[in-house]
Amino acid sequence: MFHIFSNMKTKDRWLALLCVLLVCGQVYFDLRLPDYTAKITVLISSEVTELSQYYDAGAKMLGCALCSALMTVIVGYLAAMIASDFSFDVRTKVFQKVSAMGSGEIKKFSTASLITRTTNDITQIQMIIAMGLQMMLRAPIMAVWAIIKIVGKSWQLSTVVAAAVVIIVGSMIVLLGIMIPKFRIVQKQIDDVNRITEENLNGIRVVRAFNAEKYQEDKFEKANMSLMKTQLFTGRGMAVLSPIMMFVQSCVSVGVYYVGAWLINNIEVPLTGTAAEIAAAISDRSLMLGDVVSFSSYGLYVIMSFVMLLMIFMMLPRAQVSAARINEVIDSDIAVREGSETTSEKSGCIEFKDVSFRYPDASEDCLKHISFTAKKGETVAFIGATGSGKSTLVGLAARLYDVTSGKVLLDGKDVSTYSFETLYSKIGYIPQKTTLFADTVKGNIKFGKGKQKATDADVEEALDIAQATDFVKSMDNKEESWIAQGGSNVSGGQKQRLAIARAVARKPEILIFDDSFSALDYKTDQILRKRIKKDLKGTTCLIVAQRIGTIRNADRIVVLDNGAVAGIGTHEELMKNCPVYQQIALSQLSADELAANA
Repeated sequence: MFHIFSNMKTKDRWLALLCVLLVCGQVYFDLRLPDYTAKITVLISSEVTELSQYYDAGAKMLGCALCSALMTVIVGYLAAMIASDFSFDVRTKVFQKVSAMGSGEIKKFSTASLITRTTNDITQIQMIIAMGLQMMLRAPIMAVWAIIKIVGKSWQLSTVVAAAVVIIVGSMIVLLGIMIPKFRIVQKQIDDVNRITEENLNGIRVVRAFNAEKYQEDKFEKANMSLMKTQLFTGRGMAVLSPIMMFVQSCVSVGVYYVGAWLINNIEVPLTGTAAEIAAAISDRSLMLGDVVSFSSYGLYVIMSFVMLLMIFMMLPRAQVSAARINEVIDSDIAVREGSETTSEKSGCIEFKDVSFRYPDASEDCLKHISFTAKKGETVAFIGATGSGKSTLVGLAARLYDVTSGKVLLDGKDVSTYSFETLYSKIGYIPQKTTLFADTVKGNIKFGKGKQKATDADVEEALDIAQATDFVKSMDNKEESWIAQGGSNVSGGQKQRLAIARAVARKPEILIFDDSFSALDYKTDQILRKRIKKDLKGTTCLIVAQRIGTIRNADRIVVLDNGAVAGIGTHEELMKNCPVYQQIALSQLSADELAANA
Protein backbone atom coordinates (compact mmCIF):
# COMPACT_ATOMS: atom_id res chain seq x y z
CA MET A 1 0.00 0.00 0.00
CA PHE A 2 2.89 2.36 0.74
CA HIS A 3 4.11 1.86 -2.83
CA ILE A 4 0.88 3.19 -4.27
CA PHE A 5 1.09 6.26 -1.98
CA SER A 6 4.65 7.02 -3.14
CA ASN A 7 3.27 8.65 -6.28
CA MET A 8 1.10 11.11 -4.33
CA LYS A 9 1.37 14.70 -5.56
CA THR A 10 3.55 17.11 -3.58
CA LYS A 11 0.50 19.32 -3.01
CA ASP A 12 -1.43 16.42 -1.51
CA ARG A 13 1.52 15.54 0.74
CA TRP A 14 1.60 19.07 2.13
CA LEU A 15 -2.16 18.95 2.66
CA ALA A 16 -1.77 15.60 4.42
CA LEU A 17 0.89 17.15 6.68
CA LEU A 18 -1.52 20.00 7.42
CA CYS A 19 -4.13 17.39 8.33
CA VAL A 20 -1.67 15.83 10.79
CA LEU A 21 -1.09 19.19 12.47
CA LEU A 22 -4.81 19.93 12.61
CA VAL A 23 -5.53 16.48 14.07
CA CYS A 24 -2.88 17.09 16.74
CA GLY A 25 -4.57 20.40 17.57
CA GLN A 26 -7.96 18.71 17.58
CA VAL A 27 -6.75 16.02 20.00
CA TYR A 28 -5.12 18.66 22.21
CA PHE A 29 -8.38 20.56 22.63
CA ASP A 30 -10.37 17.34 23.15
CA LEU A 31 -8.02 16.17 25.88
CA ARG A 32 -8.25 19.53 27.64
CA LEU A 33 -11.95 18.96 28.30
CA PRO A 34 -11.48 16.31 31.05
CA ASP A 35 -9.07 18.65 32.83
CA TYR A 36 -11.72 21.36 33.02
CA THR A 37 -14.33 18.76 34.01
CA ALA A 38 -12.07 17.66 36.89
CA LYS A 39 -11.52 21.30 37.87
CA ILE A 40 -15.28 21.98 38.02
CA THR A 41 -15.76 18.77 40.05
CA VAL A 42 -13.13 19.91 42.55
CA LEU A 43 -14.76 23.36 42.75
CA ILE A 44 -18.14 21.79 43.47
CA SER A 45 -16.79 19.40 46.10
CA SER A 46 -14.85 22.22 47.77
CA GLU A 47 -18.04 24.29 47.98
CA VAL A 48 -16.58 27.30 46.14
CA THR A 49 -19.23 29.98 45.89
CA GLU A 50 -17.55 32.31 43.41
CA LEU A 51 -19.44 31.82 40.12
CA SER A 52 -16.64 33.49 38.13
CA GLN A 53 -14.47 30.38 38.59
CA TYR A 54 -17.23 28.16 37.20
CA TYR A 55 -17.78 30.55 34.29
CA ASP A 56 -14.06 30.66 33.57
CA ALA A 57 -13.76 26.86 33.45
CA GLY A 58 -16.99 26.53 31.44
CA ALA A 59 -15.91 29.19 28.93
CA LYS A 60 -12.60 27.43 28.40
CA MET A 61 -14.42 24.12 27.86
CA LEU A 62 -16.70 25.75 25.30
CA GLY A 63 -13.69 27.33 23.54
CA CYS A 64 -11.92 23.97 23.37
CA ALA A 65 -15.05 22.29 21.99
CA LEU A 66 -15.49 24.96 19.30
CA CYS A 67 -11.83 24.81 18.26
CA SER A 68 -12.00 21.01 18.07
CA ALA A 69 -15.19 21.16 15.97
CA LEU A 70 -13.68 23.71 13.57
CA MET A 71 -10.55 21.63 13.09
CA THR A 72 -12.67 18.50 12.56
CA VAL A 73 -14.57 20.21 9.72
CA ILE A 74 -11.35 21.43 8.08
CA VAL A 75 -9.70 18.01 8.35
CA GLY A 76 -12.79 16.34 6.86
CA TYR A 77 -12.77 18.73 3.91
CA LEU A 78 -9.05 18.34 3.26
CA ALA A 79 -9.23 14.54 3.63
CA ALA A 80 -12.06 14.31 1.08
CA MET A 81 -10.14 16.55 -1.32
CA ILE A 82 -6.89 14.58 -0.96
CA ALA A 83 -8.70 11.22 -1.37
CA SER A 84 -10.58 12.37 -4.48
CA ASP A 85 -7.48 13.87 -6.07
CA PHE A 86 -5.43 10.77 -5.30
CA SER A 87 -8.04 8.37 -6.68
CA PHE A 88 -8.30 10.53 -9.81
CA ASP A 89 -4.54 10.26 -10.37
CA VAL A 90 -4.41 6.52 -9.68
CA ARG A 91 -7.40 5.83 -11.91
CA THR A 92 -5.73 7.84 -14.68
CA LYS A 93 -2.46 5.90 -14.28
CA VAL A 94 -4.25 2.55 -14.32
CA PHE A 95 -6.26 3.54 -17.40
CA GLN A 96 -3.13 4.77 -19.20
CA LYS A 97 -1.25 1.59 -18.28
CA VAL A 98 -4.10 -0.60 -19.50
CA SER A 99 -4.28 1.45 -22.70
CA ALA A 100 -0.58 0.78 -23.26
CA MET A 101 -0.96 -2.96 -22.70
CA GLY A 102 -0.83 -5.41 -25.53
CA SER A 103 -3.30 -8.22 -26.07
CA GLY A 104 -1.13 -10.59 -24.01
CA GLU A 105 -1.17 -8.42 -20.89
CA ILE A 106 -4.92 -7.82 -21.11
CA LYS A 107 -5.57 -11.55 -21.41
CA LYS A 108 -3.33 -12.14 -18.40
CA PHE A 109 -5.47 -9.93 -16.15
CA SER A 110 -8.82 -10.40 -17.98
CA THR A 111 -11.12 -7.56 -18.97
CA ALA A 112 -13.48 -8.09 -16.00
CA SER A 113 -10.60 -7.95 -13.51
CA LEU A 114 -9.17 -4.77 -15.07
CA ILE A 115 -12.58 -3.11 -14.80
CA THR A 116 -12.82 -4.07 -11.12
CA ARG A 117 -9.31 -2.79 -10.44
CA THR A 118 -10.07 0.52 -12.16
CA THR A 119 -13.32 1.07 -10.25
CA ASN A 120 -14.03 -0.91 -7.07
CA ASP A 121 -10.40 -1.34 -5.96
CA ILE A 122 -9.60 2.36 -6.34
CA THR A 123 -12.81 3.24 -4.45
CA GLN A 124 -11.55 1.13 -1.54
CA ILE A 125 -8.30 3.12 -1.51
CA GLN A 126 -10.19 6.41 -1.69
CA MET A 127 -12.32 5.45 1.31
CA ILE A 128 -9.32 4.40 3.41
CA ILE A 129 -7.52 7.69 2.66
CA ALA A 130 -10.54 9.83 3.49
CA MET A 131 -11.22 7.99 6.75
CA GLY A 132 -7.56 7.37 7.53
CA LEU A 133 -6.64 11.04 7.53
CA GLN A 134 -9.44 11.64 10.03
CA MET A 135 -9.54 8.50 12.18
CA MET A 136 -6.28 6.66 11.59
CA LEU A 137 -4.28 9.75 12.52
CA ARG A 138 -6.57 10.81 15.35
CA ALA A 139 -6.90 7.43 17.05
CA PRO A 140 -3.24 6.62 17.90
CA ILE A 141 -2.43 10.26 18.75
CA MET A 142 -5.41 10.44 21.09
CA ALA A 143 -4.71 7.04 22.65
CA VAL A 144 -1.02 7.76 23.32
CA TRP A 145 -1.68 11.30 24.53
CA ALA A 146 -4.51 10.16 26.83
CA ILE A 147 -2.36 7.36 28.27
CA ILE A 148 0.49 9.80 28.93
CA LYS A 149 -1.89 12.09 30.83
CA ILE A 150 -3.22 9.32 33.08
CA VAL A 151 0.00 7.39 33.70
CA GLY A 152 1.41 8.20 37.10
CA LYS A 153 -1.81 9.52 38.62
CA SER A 154 -3.06 6.18 39.95
CA TRP A 155 -1.67 2.77 39.12
CA GLN A 156 -4.95 1.14 40.20
CA LEU A 157 -7.02 3.17 37.73
CA SER A 158 -4.32 2.75 35.06
CA THR A 159 -4.58 -1.02 35.49
CA VAL A 160 -8.32 -0.92 34.66
CA VAL A 161 -7.65 0.98 31.39
CA ALA A 162 -4.64 -1.25 30.52
CA ALA A 163 -6.72 -4.40 30.95
CA ALA A 164 -9.36 -2.99 28.63
CA VAL A 165 -6.73 -2.15 26.00
CA VAL A 166 -5.28 -5.69 26.18
CA ILE A 167 -8.73 -7.24 25.65
CA ILE A 168 -9.50 -4.98 22.68
CA VAL A 169 -6.12 -5.44 20.97
CA GLY A 170 -6.23 -9.21 21.48
CA SER A 171 -9.73 -9.42 20.00
CA MET A 172 -8.71 -7.31 17.00
CA ILE A 173 -5.60 -9.37 16.29
CA VAL A 174 -7.50 -12.67 16.41
CA LEU A 175 -10.39 -11.52 14.23
CA LEU A 176 -8.24 -9.70 11.68
CA GLY A 177 -6.03 -12.77 11.35
CA ILE A 178 -9.14 -14.70 10.35
CA MET A 179 -10.62 -11.96 8.14
CA ILE A 180 -7.67 -10.80 6.01
CA PRO A 181 -7.49 -13.97 3.83
CA LYS A 182 -11.23 -13.66 3.23
CA PHE A 183 -10.88 -10.09 1.98
CA ARG A 184 -8.48 -11.31 -0.71
CA ILE A 185 -11.08 -13.84 -1.80
CA VAL A 186 -13.82 -11.18 -1.94
CA GLN A 187 -12.05 -9.13 -4.63
CA LYS A 188 -11.45 -12.21 -6.79
CA GLN A 189 -15.11 -13.17 -6.42
CA ILE A 190 -16.13 -9.67 -7.53
CA ASP A 191 -13.98 -10.31 -10.63
CA ASP A 192 -15.92 -13.53 -11.27
CA VAL A 193 -19.29 -11.79 -10.93
CA ASN A 194 -18.15 -9.04 -13.33
CA ARG A 195 -16.80 -11.60 -15.79
CA ILE A 196 -20.00 -13.62 -15.90
CA THR A 197 -22.09 -10.45 -16.21
CA GLU A 198 -19.91 -9.20 -19.06
CA GLU A 199 -20.08 -12.56 -20.85
CA ASN A 200 -23.84 -12.65 -20.53
CA LEU A 201 -24.29 -9.10 -21.83
CA ASN A 202 -21.87 -9.54 -24.74
CA GLY A 203 -23.28 -12.93 -25.68
CA ILE A 204 -26.97 -12.27 -25.00
CA ARG A 205 -27.96 -13.27 -28.54
CA VAL A 206 -26.09 -16.57 -28.29
CA VAL A 207 -27.58 -17.22 -24.85
CA ARG A 208 -31.11 -16.71 -26.17
CA ALA A 209 -30.47 -18.62 -29.37
CA PHE A 210 -29.44 -21.70 -27.37
CA ASN A 211 -32.09 -21.29 -24.66
CA ALA A 212 -29.26 -21.01 -22.14
CA GLU A 213 -30.85 -18.37 -19.92
CA LYS A 214 -31.28 -20.82 -17.05
CA TYR A 215 -27.70 -22.07 -17.43
CA GLN A 216 -26.36 -18.49 -17.28
CA GLU A 217 -28.60 -17.66 -14.34
CA ASP A 218 -27.31 -20.70 -12.45
CA LYS A 219 -23.71 -19.78 -13.23
CA PHE A 220 -24.27 -16.22 -12.04
CA GLU A 221 -26.17 -17.46 -8.98
CA LYS A 222 -23.25 -19.69 -8.04
CA ALA A 223 -20.69 -16.86 -8.29
CA ASN A 224 -23.02 -14.39 -6.59
CA MET A 225 -23.78 -16.83 -3.77
CA SER A 226 -20.06 -17.45 -3.18
CA LEU A 227 -19.48 -13.70 -2.96
CA MET A 228 -22.44 -13.27 -0.60
CA LYS A 229 -21.28 -16.07 1.72
CA THR A 230 -17.77 -14.67 1.92
CA GLN A 231 -19.04 -11.16 2.60
CA LEU A 232 -21.47 -12.48 5.23
CA PHE A 233 -18.60 -14.31 6.92
CA THR A 234 -16.40 -11.19 6.98
CA GLY A 235 -19.31 -8.97 8.00
CA ARG A 236 -20.32 -11.23 10.87
CA GLY A 237 -16.72 -11.61 11.99
CA MET A 238 -16.12 -7.87 12.06
CA ALA A 239 -19.53 -7.29 13.68
CA VAL A 240 -18.38 -9.30 16.70
CA LEU A 241 -15.88 -6.56 17.53
CA SER A 242 -18.53 -3.88 17.97
CA PRO A 243 -20.32 -5.46 20.96
CA ILE A 244 -16.92 -6.37 22.44
CA MET A 245 -15.95 -2.70 22.25
CA MET A 246 -19.21 -1.54 23.80
CA PHE A 247 -18.93 -4.12 26.58
CA VAL A 248 -15.33 -3.16 27.34
CA GLN A 249 -16.24 0.53 27.23
CA SER A 250 -19.00 0.00 29.80
CA CYS A 251 -16.70 -2.12 31.95
CA VAL A 252 -14.06 0.63 31.93
CA SER A 253 -16.61 3.18 33.20
CA VAL A 254 -17.85 0.85 35.92
CA GLY A 255 -14.31 -0.26 36.81
CA VAL A 256 -12.92 3.27 37.03
CA TYR A 257 -15.77 4.46 39.24
CA TYR A 258 -15.65 1.30 41.41
CA VAL A 259 -11.90 1.53 41.94
CA GLY A 260 -12.18 5.33 42.31
CA ALA A 261 -14.83 4.96 45.03
CA TRP A 262 -12.59 2.50 46.84
CA LEU A 263 -9.63 4.90 46.62
CA ILE A 264 -11.74 7.84 47.82
CA ASN A 265 -13.13 5.77 50.65
CA ASN A 266 -9.58 4.88 51.73
CA ILE A 267 -8.81 8.58 52.25
CA GLU A 268 -10.02 9.01 55.79
CA VAL A 269 -11.13 12.35 57.17
CA PRO A 270 -10.01 12.43 60.82
CA LEU A 271 -12.83 13.13 63.23
CA THR A 272 -10.35 14.51 65.68
CA GLY A 273 -7.45 16.59 64.63
CA THR A 274 -6.46 20.02 63.68
CA ALA A 275 -8.47 22.04 61.17
CA ALA A 276 -5.52 21.91 58.79
CA GLU A 277 -5.45 18.09 58.84
CA ILE A 278 -9.18 17.85 58.25
CA ALA A 279 -9.00 20.42 55.41
CA ALA A 280 -6.09 18.52 53.85
CA ALA A 281 -8.01 15.22 53.93
CA ILE A 282 -11.08 16.81 52.40
CA SER A 283 -8.87 18.41 49.71
CA ASP A 284 -7.29 15.00 48.97
CA ARG A 285 -10.75 13.48 48.58
CA SER A 286 -11.79 16.31 46.24
CA LEU A 287 -8.65 15.91 44.14
CA MET A 288 -9.14 12.13 43.98
CA LEU A 289 -12.75 12.64 42.90
CA GLY A 290 -11.52 14.99 40.15
CA ASP A 291 -8.92 12.39 39.12
CA VAL A 292 -11.61 9.69 38.94
CA VAL A 293 -13.84 11.89 36.76
CA SER A 294 -10.95 12.83 34.46
CA PHE A 295 -9.73 9.20 34.47
CA SER A 296 -13.16 8.07 33.35
CA SER A 297 -13.08 10.56 30.47
CA TYR A 298 -9.51 9.68 29.52
CA GLY A 299 -10.30 5.98 29.67
CA LEU A 300 -13.26 6.49 27.35
CA TYR A 301 -11.01 8.47 25.00
CA VAL A 302 -8.61 5.54 24.90
CA ILE A 303 -11.47 3.13 24.16
CA MET A 304 -12.90 5.51 21.55
CA SER A 305 -9.48 5.59 19.91
CA PHE A 306 -9.53 1.85 19.53
CA VAL A 307 -13.12 1.96 18.28
CA MET A 308 -11.96 4.34 15.54
CA LEU A 309 -9.03 2.05 14.80
CA LEU A 310 -11.49 -0.81 14.58
CA MET A 311 -13.43 1.01 11.88
CA ILE A 312 -10.20 1.55 9.96
CA PHE A 313 -9.08 -2.04 10.45
CA MET A 314 -12.40 -3.25 9.10
CA MET A 315 -11.58 -1.44 5.86
CA LEU A 316 -7.78 -1.72 5.86
CA PRO A 317 -7.40 -5.42 4.91
CA ARG A 318 -9.65 -5.01 1.89
CA ALA A 319 -7.87 -1.77 0.95
CA GLN A 320 -4.52 -3.57 1.21
CA VAL A 321 -5.74 -6.26 -1.16
CA SER A 322 -7.06 -3.58 -3.53
CA ALA A 323 -3.75 -1.68 -3.39
CA ALA A 324 -1.84 -4.86 -4.22
CA ARG A 325 -4.14 -5.52 -7.19
CA ILE A 326 -3.72 -1.95 -8.45
CA ASN A 327 0.07 -2.20 -8.07
CA GLU A 328 0.03 -5.41 -10.10
CA VAL A 329 -1.40 -3.44 -13.01
CA ILE A 330 0.80 -0.35 -12.59
CA ASP A 331 4.00 -2.41 -12.12
CA SER A 332 3.26 -4.96 -14.85
CA ASP A 333 5.78 -5.17 -17.67
CA ILE A 334 4.63 -3.97 -21.07
CA ALA A 335 5.78 -6.38 -23.76
CA VAL A 336 5.19 -3.93 -26.62
CA ARG A 337 7.23 -0.81 -25.86
CA GLU A 338 7.23 2.39 -27.88
CA GLY A 339 10.18 3.34 -30.07
CA SER A 340 11.42 6.80 -30.97
CA GLU A 341 11.54 6.84 -34.78
CA THR A 342 9.21 9.38 -36.39
CA THR A 343 10.43 9.38 -40.00
CA SER A 344 11.36 6.92 -42.74
CA GLU A 345 12.79 7.20 -46.23
CA LYS A 346 10.44 4.68 -47.87
CA SER A 347 6.66 4.64 -47.84
CA GLY A 348 4.12 1.81 -47.76
CA CYS A 349 6.56 -1.09 -47.81
CA ILE A 350 6.41 -3.93 -45.29
CA GLU A 351 8.71 -6.93 -45.07
CA PHE A 352 8.77 -10.06 -42.89
CA LYS A 353 12.25 -11.54 -42.42
CA ASP A 354 12.30 -15.10 -41.03
CA VAL A 355 9.61 -14.21 -38.47
CA SER A 356 8.60 -16.67 -35.77
CA PHE A 357 6.15 -15.98 -32.97
CA ARG A 358 5.07 -17.73 -29.80
CA TYR A 359 2.29 -16.56 -27.49
CA PRO A 360 3.29 -15.99 -23.86
CA ASP A 361 3.32 -19.26 -21.87
CA ALA A 362 2.75 -21.29 -25.07
CA SER A 363 4.82 -24.45 -25.56
CA GLU A 364 5.61 -23.93 -29.25
CA ASP A 365 5.65 -21.30 -31.98
CA CYS A 366 2.37 -20.58 -33.76
CA LEU A 367 4.23 -18.88 -36.64
CA LYS A 368 7.44 -20.36 -38.02
CA HIS A 369 10.01 -18.70 -40.26
CA ILE A 370 7.68 -16.44 -42.26
CA SER A 371 9.29 -14.33 -44.98
CA PHE A 372 7.63 -12.15 -47.63
CA THR A 373 7.61 -8.56 -48.88
CA ALA A 374 4.70 -6.25 -49.69
CA LYS A 375 5.87 -3.33 -51.82
CA LYS A 376 4.16 0.04 -52.04
CA GLY A 377 0.77 -0.23 -53.72
CA GLU A 378 0.72 -4.04 -53.74
CA THR A 379 -2.03 -6.26 -52.36
CA VAL A 380 -0.80 -9.27 -50.42
CA ALA A 381 -3.41 -11.75 -49.20
CA PHE A 382 -3.23 -14.50 -46.59
CA ILE A 383 -5.30 -17.66 -46.60
CA GLY A 384 -5.22 -20.93 -44.72
CA ALA A 385 -7.21 -23.22 -42.50
CA THR A 386 -8.71 -21.97 -39.25
CA GLY A 387 -5.93 -21.62 -36.68
CA SER A 388 -3.13 -21.43 -39.21
CA GLY A 389 -1.97 -18.04 -37.86
CA LYS A 390 -3.33 -15.54 -40.41
CA SER A 391 -4.70 -13.00 -37.91
CA THR A 392 -1.63 -13.38 -35.71
CA LEU A 393 0.59 -12.65 -38.72
CA VAL A 394 -1.08 -9.34 -39.65
CA GLY A 395 -1.27 -8.53 -35.93
CA LEU A 396 2.53 -8.58 -35.89
CA ALA A 397 2.51 -6.07 -38.75
CA ALA A 398 0.21 -3.84 -36.67
CA ARG A 399 2.45 -4.57 -33.67
CA LEU A 400 -0.25 -6.01 -31.46
CA TYR A 401 2.57 -8.34 -30.40
CA ASP A 402 6.33 -8.33 -30.90
CA VAL A 403 7.99 -11.15 -32.82
CA THR A 404 9.75 -13.93 -30.95
CA SER A 405 12.49 -14.06 -33.57
CA GLY A 406 13.15 -12.45 -36.93
CA LYS A 407 12.15 -8.93 -37.97
CA VAL A 408 9.13 -7.07 -39.27
CA LEU A 409 10.32 -4.07 -41.29
CA LEU A 410 8.08 -1.11 -42.11
CA ASP A 411 9.53 1.24 -44.72
CA GLY A 412 12.94 -0.31 -44.12
CA LYS A 413 12.94 0.03 -40.33
CA ASP A 414 11.97 -2.41 -37.59
CA VAL A 415 8.38 -1.69 -36.47
CA SER A 416 9.58 -1.75 -32.84
CA THR A 417 11.70 1.37 -33.44
CA TYR A 418 8.73 3.58 -34.39
CA SER A 419 6.79 5.72 -31.97
CA PHE A 420 3.20 4.53 -31.67
CA GLU A 421 1.85 7.74 -33.18
CA THR A 422 4.09 7.37 -36.24
CA LEU A 423 3.43 3.65 -36.62
CA TYR A 424 -0.34 3.90 -36.44
CA SER A 425 -0.40 6.95 -38.67
CA LYS A 426 1.09 4.71 -41.35
CA ILE A 427 -1.26 1.78 -40.74
CA GLY A 428 -5.04 1.51 -41.04
CA TYR A 429 -6.16 -1.63 -39.20
CA ILE A 430 -9.59 -3.24 -39.51
CA PRO A 431 -9.71 -6.03 -36.89
CA GLN A 432 -11.52 -9.32 -37.20
CA LYS A 433 -13.93 -8.32 -34.45
CA THR A 434 -15.38 -4.96 -35.41
CA THR A 435 -15.70 -2.36 -32.66
CA LEU A 436 -17.82 0.78 -32.95
CA PHE A 437 -18.15 3.41 -30.26
CA ALA A 438 -21.18 5.19 -28.81
CA ASP A 439 -21.03 8.19 -31.13
CA THR A 440 -22.42 9.46 -34.42
CA VAL A 441 -21.53 7.85 -37.74
CA LYS A 442 -19.28 10.82 -38.47
CA GLY A 443 -17.71 10.61 -35.00
CA ASN A 444 -16.87 6.94 -35.54
CA ILE A 445 -15.35 7.62 -38.97
CA LYS A 446 -13.25 10.52 -37.66
CA PHE A 447 -12.18 8.49 -34.63
CA GLY A 448 -8.49 8.59 -33.80
CA LYS A 449 -5.56 10.56 -35.08
CA GLY A 450 -3.90 10.10 -38.47
CA LYS A 451 -1.35 12.07 -40.44
CA GLN A 452 -3.99 14.71 -40.90
CA LYS A 453 -7.41 15.32 -39.41
CA ALA A 454 -10.24 13.77 -41.44
CA THR A 455 -12.59 16.34 -42.95
CA ASP A 456 -16.29 15.95 -43.76
CA ALA A 457 -15.27 15.40 -47.39
CA ASP A 458 -12.93 12.60 -46.28
CA VAL A 459 -15.81 11.03 -44.34
CA GLU A 460 -18.08 11.07 -47.39
CA GLU A 461 -15.35 9.65 -49.63
CA ALA A 462 -14.52 6.90 -47.11
CA LEU A 463 -18.20 5.92 -46.79
CA ASP A 464 -18.48 5.83 -50.58
CA ILE A 465 -15.40 3.61 -50.99
CA ALA A 466 -16.59 1.30 -48.18
CA GLN A 467 -20.02 0.95 -49.87
CA ALA A 468 -21.70 2.41 -46.79
CA THR A 469 -23.21 5.55 -48.34
CA ASP A 470 -26.58 4.02 -49.20
CA PHE A 471 -27.45 2.70 -45.75
CA VAL A 472 -26.02 5.80 -43.98
CA LYS A 473 -28.12 8.12 -46.19
CA SER A 474 -31.20 6.05 -45.36
CA MET A 475 -30.72 6.69 -41.62
CA ASP A 476 -32.76 9.49 -40.04
CA ASN A 477 -29.88 11.90 -39.47
CA LYS A 478 -27.49 10.52 -42.07
CA GLU A 479 -23.85 11.03 -40.92
CA GLU A 480 -25.12 12.52 -37.66
CA SER A 481 -27.11 9.38 -36.83
CA TRP A 482 -26.23 7.81 -33.49
CA ILE A 483 -24.39 4.50 -33.29
CA ALA A 484 -25.04 2.58 -30.07
CA GLN A 485 -22.19 1.16 -28.01
CA GLY A 486 -20.59 -1.72 -29.85
CA GLY A 487 -22.68 -0.91 -32.93
CA SER A 488 -25.65 -2.86 -31.57
CA ASN A 489 -28.14 -0.85 -33.68
CA VAL A 490 -26.56 -1.77 -37.05
CA SER A 491 -26.06 -5.12 -38.77
CA GLY A 492 -22.79 -7.04 -38.95
CA GLY A 493 -22.17 -6.06 -42.57
CA GLN A 494 -22.90 -2.42 -41.83
CA LYS A 495 -20.49 -2.50 -38.89
CA GLN A 496 -17.76 -3.93 -41.12
CA ARG A 497 -18.27 -1.28 -43.76
CA LEU A 498 -18.19 1.51 -41.17
CA ALA A 499 -14.98 0.03 -39.73
CA ILE A 500 -13.44 -0.06 -43.21
CA ALA A 501 -14.53 3.56 -43.81
CA ARG A 502 -12.92 4.56 -40.50
CA ALA A 503 -9.58 3.11 -41.59
CA VAL A 504 -9.80 4.52 -45.14
CA ALA A 505 -10.60 8.06 -43.91
CA ARG A 506 -7.20 8.26 -42.17
CA LYS A 507 -5.44 7.86 -45.56
CA PRO A 508 -2.81 5.42 -44.27
CA GLU A 509 0.11 4.03 -46.24
CA ILE A 510 -0.89 0.45 -45.39
CA LEU A 511 -4.36 -1.03 -44.94
CA ILE A 512 -4.68 -4.28 -42.99
CA PHE A 513 -7.95 -6.19 -43.45
CA ASP A 514 -8.17 -8.97 -40.86
CA ASP A 515 -11.00 -11.03 -42.35
CA SER A 516 -12.90 -7.75 -42.75
CA PHE A 517 -15.04 -8.87 -45.71
CA SER A 518 -16.60 -11.95 -44.07
CA ALA A 519 -19.98 -10.28 -43.38
CA LEU A 520 -20.27 -8.79 -46.88
CA ASP A 521 -22.07 -10.40 -49.79
CA TYR A 522 -19.99 -11.31 -52.86
CA LYS A 523 -21.18 -8.34 -54.90
CA THR A 524 -20.42 -5.74 -52.20
CA ASP A 525 -17.11 -7.47 -51.49
CA GLN A 526 -16.10 -7.26 -55.15
CA ILE A 527 -17.17 -3.62 -55.63
CA LEU A 528 -15.44 -2.54 -52.40
CA ARG A 529 -12.13 -4.15 -53.42
CA LYS A 530 -12.30 -2.54 -56.86
CA ARG A 531 -12.88 0.88 -55.30
CA ILE A 532 -9.94 0.40 -52.95
CA LYS A 533 -7.70 -0.55 -55.88
CA LYS A 534 -8.96 2.40 -57.98
CA ASP A 535 -9.26 5.20 -55.41
CA LEU A 536 -6.43 4.24 -53.06
CA LYS A 537 -3.63 3.80 -55.56
CA GLY A 538 -0.30 3.55 -53.84
CA THR A 539 -1.85 2.11 -50.67
CA THR A 540 -0.41 -1.24 -49.67
CA CYS A 541 -3.08 -3.77 -48.65
CA LEU A 542 -2.68 -6.85 -46.45
CA ILE A 543 -5.84 -8.96 -46.60
CA VAL A 544 -6.74 -11.95 -44.46
CA ALA A 545 -9.66 -13.84 -45.98
CA GLN A 546 -11.39 -17.19 -46.01
CA ARG A 547 -12.91 -16.85 -49.48
CA ILE A 548 -10.91 -17.48 -52.62
CA GLY A 549 -13.04 -14.89 -54.44
CA THR A 550 -11.83 -12.15 -52.13
CA ILE A 551 -8.12 -12.72 -52.71
CA ARG A 552 -7.71 -14.36 -56.11
CA ASN A 553 -6.78 -11.04 -57.78
CA ALA A 554 -4.16 -10.12 -55.17
CA ASP A 555 -0.62 -9.42 -56.38
CA ARG A 556 0.63 -12.12 -54.08
CA ILE A 557 -1.07 -14.76 -51.92
CA VAL A 558 0.62 -16.27 -48.85
CA VAL A 559 -0.74 -19.70 -47.98
CA LEU A 560 -0.33 -20.70 -44.33
CA ASP A 561 -0.50 -24.22 -42.95
CA ASN A 562 -0.03 -24.80 -39.21
CA GLY A 563 1.87 -21.54 -38.86
CA ALA A 564 4.30 -22.16 -41.72
CA VAL A 565 4.31 -20.90 -45.31
CA ALA A 566 2.94 -23.57 -47.62
CA GLY A 567 3.23 -21.41 -50.74
CA ILE A 568 3.56 -17.87 -52.08
CA GLY A 569 2.44 -16.67 -55.48
CA THR A 570 -0.48 -15.55 -57.60
CA HIS A 571 -3.74 -17.48 -57.75
CA GLU A 572 -2.72 -19.15 -61.01
CA GLU A 573 0.74 -20.10 -59.71
CA LEU A 574 -0.62 -21.57 -56.49
CA MET A 575 -3.27 -23.57 -58.32
CA LYS A 576 -0.42 -25.26 -60.16
CA ASN A 577 2.12 -25.90 -57.43
CA CYS A 578 0.48 -25.55 -53.95
CA PRO A 579 -1.61 -28.56 -52.81
CA VAL A 580 -2.89 -26.72 -49.70
CA TYR A 581 -4.21 -23.84 -51.81
CA GLN A 582 -5.71 -26.29 -54.30
CA GLN A 583 -7.64 -28.01 -51.51
CA ILE A 584 -8.99 -24.70 -50.22
CA ALA A 585 -9.99 -23.58 -53.72
CA LEU A 586 -11.71 -26.85 -54.62
CA SER A 587 -13.55 -26.87 -51.27
CA GLN A 588 -15.18 -23.54 -52.21
CA LEU A 589 -15.49 -23.73 -55.99
CA SER A 590 -15.87 -26.54 -58.43
CA ALA A 591 -13.25 -27.22 -61.08
CA ASP A 592 -15.60 -25.84 -63.72
CA GLU A 593 -16.15 -22.61 -61.74
CA LEU A 594 -12.43 -22.17 -61.27
CA ALA A 595 -11.85 -22.69 -64.97
CA ALA A 596 -14.67 -20.29 -65.87
CA ASN A 597 -13.39 -17.62 -63.48
CA ALA A 598 -9.89 -18.04 -64.89
